[in-house]
Amino acid sequence: MSALSEELDKEIKKRRTFAIISHPDAGKTTLTEKLLLYGGAIHLAGSIKSRKTQRHAVSDWMEIEKQRGISVTSSVLQFDYDGCRINILDTPGHQDFSEDTYRTLMAVDSAVMVIDVAKGVEAQTKKLFKVCKQRGIPIFTFVNKLDHYGKLPIDIMDEIEQVLGIRSYPMNWPIGQDGQYLGVYDRRNDKVLLFADDTTHGQETRIADIYEPDDPEVIERVGEETWQALKDDIDLLNEAGEAFDREKVDAGELTPMFFGSAMTNFGVQDFLEGYIRMAPTPQPRRSSDGLIAPDDEKFSGFVFKIQANMNPAHRDRLAFIRICSGKFERNMEVWHERSGKMIKLAQPQQFLAQDRQIIDTAYPGDIVGLFDPGVFGIGDTVCDAAHKFKYADFPVFPPEKFARVQAKDTMKRKQFVKGMEQLTQEGAIQLFQQAGAGMESYIVGTVGTLQFEVLEYRLKNEYNVDIEMTMQPYEVARWMAYEDGREVTPAELKGADRGMFVYDRDHNPVLLVSNEWALGWITDNNPDLLLHHVPFDKKEA
Repeated sequence: MSALSEELDKEIKKRRTFAIISHPDAGKTTLTEKLLLYGGAIHLAGSIKSRKTQRHAVSDWMEIEKQRGISVTSSVLQFDYDGCRINILDTPGHQDFSEDTYRTLMAVDSAVMVIDVAKGVEAQTKKLFKVCKQRGIPIFTFVNKLDHYGKLPIDIMDEIEQVLGIRSYPMNWPIGQDGQYLGVYDRRNDKVLLFADDTTHGQETRIADIYEPDDPEVIERVGEETWQALKDDIDLLNEAGEAFDREKVDAGELTPMFFGSAMTNFGVQDFLEGYIRMAPTPQPRRSSDGLIAPDDEKFSGFVFKIQANMNPAHRDRLAFIRICSGKFERNMEVWHERSGKMIKLAQPQQFLAQDRQIIDTAYPGDIVGLFDPGVFGIGDTVCDAAHKFKYADFPVFPPEKFARVQAKDTMKRKQFVKGMEQLTQEGAIQLFQQAGAGMESYIVGTVGTLQFEVLEYRLKNEYNVDIEMTMQPYEVARWMAYEDGREVTPAELKGADRGMFVYDRDHNPVLLVSNEWALGWITDNNPDLLLHHVPFDKKEA
C-alpha cells in the first residue's frame, strides 16, 4: 500500500458529507447552527428568530436572506467532531430554489430530513425526499420543535411511512407529552437522558443527566404516569416496529429517526453522535468511465455550484467543487473536461459562513471553493490529465415563469449584461433572446417567482443596475427541432404567433406559450415538430 493510498484511506474514513433538507421554517438553519455549536466551530448560537439581538444565522450571508430569515443560497460549512470531518451543505429553504437544492444533493453522500413535529411532512420535504430517493442516498430524520405542542411521535412515524413511503426506526423516544418533554430514551444504549433546564435560550450546549432505565430517580423526576406511558411505547416499538437494518439504511429504504429541539439544544448532540456512527463515508460516483472510487489516487471532482459576489468588497466569483477521488493540492494543474484545457486550481478556500480560509489540501467528500475567473460552469468535471473522463450530467429544470428584463439606464448596458451573464452561469436564471428583437432586453426564465426578486436585488446591489421587469403571460417552454434536422424559424413554424419564439444561450430555438392548450394547437399544426421540456442534449430533473 503506497503512502498516498494509506493517507487517502485514513482521510476518507473520517469524512461525512451531507445536506439538510426540509420545508421552509422547519428549523433547518437552526439545526445547522447547533451542530456547529456542538462541533466547537462557534461558541454562541444566535438564532434567526431572536428579536432581542439582531444576530443572524452564520450560514445566511446574502442581505435578502437576513431580511427574510430564509436561506436563498446553499452554504457550505465544515467542522470536526469526535475524530470526524463533517461537511454540511445547507440548502435553500424556499421552494423557488429547488434547482439549487437539487444540484447540492448531487454533491452529498447522505441527507438529514428535518420535520416540524406540529406540521409533519410538508410539500417541499416531499419534493426533496423524492430526489434523495431517486439517488438512493441514506436519509436520517430529525423531528424538530419538541419544545412545542405537536403530533404524537407514533403519528409522525406513520405519516412518514404513508406520505414518503419509507419505514422509520426511532433511535430515541421522547419522554413526556405535548411539548412538555423532559428528555429522551436512547434505544440503542438502553439509557435515559434527562435534560438540565435550559437557561441560555439555546445559546450554549445543553447537558443531559444519564440514567439506567430502572433507576428510581428517573421515576421521581418524570412522574409515575409519564414513566408508564414511555414503557408502553417502547414495548410497542420493540414488538410491532421495524427492526434496525444497516443495509436498508445504507440503501435509503429505512430512516433512522431522532427526536429533539434545535432551538433549545434538546437531543441535538444525541443526533450528531448517532449520525456520525451510521452515516456513509464518501461514495463512488458514476462517470463516462464507469464508477470512480474515492480511494482512486488520481484526483477528480465536479462543480455543483457557482456563486458570484460572496464578498461584496472583492466582487469575486467562486466555484464550489466536490472532491470525488484522490488528494486535492493547492495550485495543482488539472484537466478541465468542458474546455479541453489544463487549468490551475488557485486560491482554494473552505468555509464557515463568511469566514473563509485558504487551504493547502483536501480529500474526497470535502467541498472546496475556487476563485473562478469565468472558466467554470455547473456540472463541469475536473480531473487528472492521466485519466480523462466526465462525471454524469446534472439534470435540468424546465422554466415555468418568464419576464422581460432591461436596464432602466441604457448607459449601464455593460454592467447589466455582465450581471445577467454571471447570474445565468450560477444557474439561478435561464436567459433567452427574443427572435427578431434587439439586444437591449432579455427574456428571463425561472422555476419560481422569488428568483425575480433576487435577480432585481442583486443587479442593483452588486452591479449597480436598476432594471425594468415585465412579467410575461407564459408558463410553458419547449425546445424545438424538426425531425429532418432543418432549421426551426419563426416564419416556418405554423402558429408561432400564439406564443413567443426565443433562442436560448446556445442559440437553440425555444417556444414559450401560455398553456398546454396552445401547445396542443402548435403540435397538431406542425406534425414533424419535436418538442422537449429541456434542451435536447440534457436530461430533465
